[in-house]
Amino acid sequence: MIRTLLSSIKENLIFVVVASLATGLAFGQVASTETTAMLEAAVVPILLLMIYPMMINIDLQEVINVREHAGPVGLSLLVNFGLAPLLAVGLARGFFSGNIEYAIGLYFIALIPTSGMTAAWTGLADGDLEAALVAMAVNLLAAVVILPMYLSVLVPADVGFDPSALYQQLAQIVVVPMIAGNLTRRVLLWRYTTREFKQLKPVFGGLSSLGVMLIVFVAMTMRSTQILADPITSISTVVPLVVFYGLIIGSAAGLGRILLDPARGIALVYATSMRNLSIALAVVVAADTVPPAAILPIALAYVIQPPLGAVYMHYRRDIVDEGRSIREVITQIV
Repeated sequence: MIRTLLSSIKENLIFVVVASLATGLAFGQVASTETTAMLEAAVVPILLLMIYPMMINIDLQEVINVREHAGPVGLSLLVNFGLAPLLAVGLARGFFSGNIEYAIGLYFIALIPTSGMTAAWTGLADGDLEAALVAMAVNLLAAVVILPMYLSVLVPADVGFDPSALYQQLAQIVVVPMIAGNLTRRVLLWRYTTREFKQLKPVFGGLSSLGVMLIVFVAMTMRSTQILADPITSISTVVPLVVFYGLIIGSAAGLGRILLDPARGIALVYATSMRNLSIALAVVVAADTVPPAAILPIALAYVIQPPLGAVYMHYRRDIVDEGRSIREVITQIV
């Protein structure tokens, strides 16, 4: 029964996040000071519930295969830490010029790439799964090092952002669970066969999704008053997010078409378009030096990212692989 519940949460994460977001905003309007204090005390345990199981599913040993996949991995680093920050800065200036909190949320989305869905969507779209796994490991390790350095330049001085404090938060929220998850993975692979371990992976993914549900609810409850003070501005954060994802997917697809074979091109698209929203969410919630309202763009990105991944997967399988044009498909649907 528990396995079924966790699988259901993972499979319906978009709807779960939307429900948690709306419920948290509503509950935050009536929650007492004592209640919010209790929720704040629960943040760290919930973050561990969210991050640790996710790390068990990530195989960091894939980094050793980086030479075999230098093309897609190198391009993914270029897009993730070259193009994505530039797009985020441009969109933040165009849409969030008066709201640095939402801009910082977009920066976190842009600077923490690759999630478990990178591999999942790559496999579903018949891409190079091994290249995607290597890109996941390399980009995640790079993000831990690069994130504070980028933010120290992008975040205005009057915000009071402290890069050294963020490194400490990353160590607690990302690096320690990463090490623990990798050790757990090795123990499980020693104890179980590869097939049995794969049967456990949905449980870990479900636990992580449960953590996402809870942390979105807690974060929205704690920031409800601030977010609903200007609902029009809050809702408008969706627009730059859609533009950001669209430009990333389009750029990666173009680079893959020119420089890589189709399978590796697919891996490149998903290694750049699927951002690690769980880690972004965890760091923003836990870090004292990050403005709390930065949580909203990240929560909304949970609603935008999966559908775009599905759209590109169907584009590859139902249009490109079958030699059809988009016009033919639209004509058939209409």
